[in-house]
Amino acid sequence: MSLQTEINKIELAKNLGFLASQVVEGFISGKHKSPFHGFSSEFAEHKIYNQGESTRHIDWKRYAKTDKLYTKKYDEETNLRCHIIIDNSSSMHYPALKKQHVHSYNKIGFSVLAAASLMNLLKRQRDAVGLSIYSDTFEFYAPEKGSERHFRLLLQAMEQLLEKPAVGRQTNSYTYLHQIAEKIHRRSFIAYFTDMFQTQTDSEQLFKALQHLKYNKHQVVLFHVMDKEKELHFQFENRAKRFVDVETNQEIDLFPEQLQENYKMAMEQYQENLKLRCAQYGIKYIEVDIATNIHKILQTYLVEQQKFI
Repeated sequence: MSLQTEINKIELAKNLGFLASQVVEGFISGKHKSPFHGFSSEFAEHKIYNQGESTRHIDWKRYAKTDKLYTKKYDEETNLRCHIIIDNSSSMHYPALKKQHVHSYNKIGFSVLAAASLMNLLKRQRDAVGLSIYSDTFEFYAPEKGSERHFRLLLQAMEQLLEKPAVGRQTNSYTYLHQIAEKIHRRSFIAYFTDMFQTQTDSEQLFKALQHLKYNKHQVVLFHVMDKEKELHFQFENRAKRFVDVETNQEIDLFPEQLQENYKMAMEQYQENLKLRCAQYGIKYIEVDIATNIHKILQTYLVEQQKFI
């Protein structure tokens, strides 16, 4: 059995840090085929000296070897501050799975692995990262830091999301987005993972909260996470089925084909409105299908990071 096959069977909840590292290693190894040539581990310890800066931290030994001026970069210094927000409402735990593996996960599993991979990339760049998790309550908050201990704390918090599926948890995201915005005082890159299913469909309230996240010149990327086959295209076997709302427990019995066309039209219109409103508020909207590669998250981060710095 190949190593890759073995990796595919590793349980996500118990090996999140390892799997995130594997995702990033695979992403970086393929970077020579992509336009992202700016990322290099050398910048974790040194940066090019710019004329006019203090000469106090110039690495003279490196200068002797390379004939180029670099300044030493210390652990407490960071290039960027990133805050990750994860929606942990019950709809994010669709589809229901007993165990999640690296290539078999639901929306929360995809979001957690994507967030952990993003954290791993930030860690390699010596950047600071914070985390907020909410459902029907504000479940977890940690400010942006760059220490090893802090990264382990955030990984542990995300692993718990996979070990304890949210049952019957509704949410009004805007309530918690306002609270999170009040906590992020220094300019940050904000990565928000959500399926955009709300208890109430008050889009004005939601976008006021997203606009609040933009306060202090934060850069916001909304990763709209979905099971595209089921939640956008409504691809189900055409036989009598009972659909149950995982947040309200409301039920409806129907044949999927009876609703499929109207459902797709309504969802596509809803998604188009999201894109337009995000563009209006200067928020980067990224559609994410859980059946696709997590590298898309890392690519988006690197592109948007260049605009942020």
